[in-house]
Amino acid sequence: MTQHVTTATAHTDSVPSREWWRDAVIYQVYPRSFADGDGDGMGDLPGIRARLPHLRDLGVDAVWLSPFYASPQADAGYDVADYRAVDPMFGTLTDADDLVREAHSLGLRVIVDLVPNHCSDQHEWFKQALREGPGSPLRDRFHFRPGKGDDGELPPNDWESIFGGPAWTRVEDGSWYLHLFAPEQPDFNWDHPAVKDEFRSILRFWLDLGIDGFRIDVAHGLVKAAGLPDIGHEEQVKLLGSQAVPYFDQDGVHEIYRDWRKILDEYTREDGTERIAVAEAWTPTVERSALYLRPDELHQAFNFEYLTTEWDAEALRAVIDRSLAAMNSVDAPATWVLSNHDVVRHSTRFADGDEARGLRRARAATLLMLALPGSAYIYQGEELGLPEVTDLPDEVRQDPAFFRSTGQDGTRDGCRVPLPWSGERAPFGFGPVEGGPSWLPQPASWRDLTVAAQTGDPTSTLEFYRSALAVRREHPALGAGRGVEWLDAPEGVLSFRRTCAGSVFVCTVNLTGSPVTLPTPGTLLLASADVTPGADETVVPADATVWWAA
Repeated sequence: MTQHVTTATAHTDSVPSREWWRDAVIYQVYPRSFADGDGDGMGDLPGIRARLPHLRDLGVDAVWLSPFYASPQADAGYDVADYRAVDPMFGTLTDADDLVREAHSLGLRVIVDLVPNHCSDQHEWFKQALREGPGSPLRDRFHFRPGKGDDGELPPNDWESIFGGPAWTRVEDGSWYLHLFAPEQPDFNWDHPAVKDEFRSILRFWLDLGIDGFRIDVAHGLVKAAGLPDIGHEEQVKLLGSQAVPYFDQDGVHEIYRDWRKILDEYTREDGTERIAVAEAWTPTVERSALYLRPDELHQAFNFEYLTTEWDAEALRAVIDRSLAAMNSVDAPATWVLSNHDVVRHSTRFADGDEARGLRRARAATLLMLALPGSAYIYQGEELGLPEVTDLPDEVRQDPAFFRSTGQDGTRDGCRVPLPWSGERAPFGFGPVEGGPSWLPQPASWRDLTVAAQTGDPTSTLEFYRSALAVRREHPALGAGRGVEWLDAPEGVLSFRRTCAGSVFVCTVNLTGSPVTLPTPGTLLLASADVTPGADETVVPADATVWWAA
């Protein structure tokens, strides 16, 4: 029997407008690596627009675009110089407008990144603050402080940057400014009314252009601990990797998001199509993340606890239960995600050194994720089964963390290698010129993983994703919901039931390294590996997930 039995159906714009985000499947586009429209080796907005039919055919509901704003690119666009302009490397504001309109015509909603914790050191406010020197009113919009020591030669406190080293940089006049990330990314002072006014204006600018929501970068970081107190080196080293350090996740951020929610709701009332905001909030617990999603704040938050959970039945069940309980407490949907632009691709994370095992587990993990109640996120290329590129030469790497001695490990380039679309040699249709440039090199083996190579192949990962998203859309018991009913299962196996309007769905996941014989709960809908259902019992392969209509 083939591994899946349902073909994909086209996504249409008949998706209900109200609360579409509660069960949306959202596809993350990393613009510089998705598609190159002009042949310069760098992805851009025209390239994305041309490839939107791929996302429609895949069956997702929305596309989230990582930053494309005007930027010196010290941190791949997360250092914004102008929040109302498109960086020339990605195109123009007209290109952005065209992309949004094209997406809407295909039934896709558009979410854009917003970077409110920090800007670029080339932002006009910051440049003017430096020019005017101590006493400049512009300096109050950032965190400028005198240093410690006899001559102010020491940083104002012991805070460390997420990218490694002190979170402070000294300028020529002797003052220090705070940057929780790179020195090129000065943090805004969110106690200043001008900062709040500016971002209200930025929200309206992009909502007026027609976007459907925002992904809020470092949503947990905007408000700093009162008095900027010392923390202690050992405490920071222990927590920096998770960004759960004590200077993050201050209660004051919630006032900001209640203010933003009013703006989003205003635009929603105008035409009935709900505008949303999604928090990237690294918090100590999923319960703390839920606080960002109270009814008058944001709509969704990334579930980093789920993303970082190992391939283990007991651990996954525990995080699923905690996530659903926390989100239900604030009437928000749970979200589920396996990969993004900052982490090693899950096909490699789950591999334990065996690429075939990694892909097998990745496909199984995808079916588990898409079976859970709430909203799911797909990172570009995972629908092709792309592995992490782990052998990039040092001379081609561009992740700023790679060039620092401490902090993040600097391996984010491996998940950002441009996508392969077609052809037998690099850049595999990424750009319009065969054999043209690509900002990061692609492995030659990706010729077998292109969209063109996988389309129509019933065993391919791409067709598997198309089928999974079609079944998820069509089955009444999948999508939004508040919980799952766990069923008895052997050790190392997860099994749960979901019901809706008389329809019953069962998901079975074998996380063991061996086949397991289980009762057959109904009719096979989809499986991540070859499965032949028996009348009473079915052998579920190792590291496989099966969907049943029960």
